[in-house]
Amino acid sequence: MSLEDQSDELITSRRNPLVRKLRSLSTRAGRDEHGVVLLEGTHQLQELQNRVWRDSVPLDVVATPAWLQTHAGLIRTLPGSVRVQRISAEALQAGLTTVQPDGVACLLPLSCLPSTVAAPDFVLALDRIQDPGNLGTLLRTARAADIQQVWCASGADPLAPKVVRSSAGAILSLPVERFGPDPAEGVVQLAERLSQARDAGLQIVATLVPDAAADRSIQPYWELDWTLPTVLLLGNEGAGLDPLLQARCSHGVTLPHSSAVESLNVAVAAVPLLLERRRARMTSSTQKIG
Repeated sequence: MSLEDQSDELITSRRNPLVRKLRSLSTRAGRDEHGVVLLEGTHQLQELQNRVWRDSVPLDVVATPAWLQTHAGLIRTLPGSVRVQRISAEALQAGLTTVQPDGVACLLPLSCLPSTVAAPDFVLALDRIQDPGNLGTLLRTARAADIQQVWCASGADPLAPKVVRSSAGAILSLPVERFGPDPAEGVVQLAERLSQARDAGLQIVATLVPDAAADRSIQPYWELDWTLPTVLLLGNEGAGLDPLLQARCSHGVTLPHSSAVESLNVAVAAVPLLLERRRARMTSSTQKIG
């Protein structure tokens, strides 16, 4: 890290242009205009420590004097060139969506986000996930399950502050491609991508009820061969899976649960499905060694 600049000015006004810029980054239009995504809080900065990019790409950090006094070591470990702007706690809070910010935010250039993978063999595809918390949790679980890429048919913006926070930094290492933004257009584009993946030899797997489709086998998720190249497709919280996307599936799996509840939250249902592949591949490796 090279410390390019640390301003002696202390921003205290809520009407300061930088505070207005921070507020604008809660919207997609603001992120597109400025070409950055907002990372709020110390934990999200820590996620940047192992990243590498060109020194010519500046990283803007906005922090309170108290935070800077106790986190000088963290600033020194950040990649690239870093520009630090001091700001009062009140002004910072006015610019962020976090209810109680811990004293720091970072403006990360969109160009520093991970690039898409040319030929992934484990993909999570999401059909119009609406709730930012659900999407963030799905991204966090996908990262834990070694997903190589995520495809989103419209739905919540993966770079929205609440998604970024609930993903626990997953967007910094997990390529996410969002189709749309119009929901109908997003579904069509995702369907095309699923067809391409199926033609390339990936199995397209979705959770389906036994009578959902007569032209494919439906089995408990643990009976599927998860060691094969796979796209796991999950549906919208309320409407479920769009018929156009369901038609692209090659396999259906069930996630048996008590009849005391009608259905599971999509982020909850994803956990056993995503981690089953990791378990299956670990078991397969052990058997080969044995």
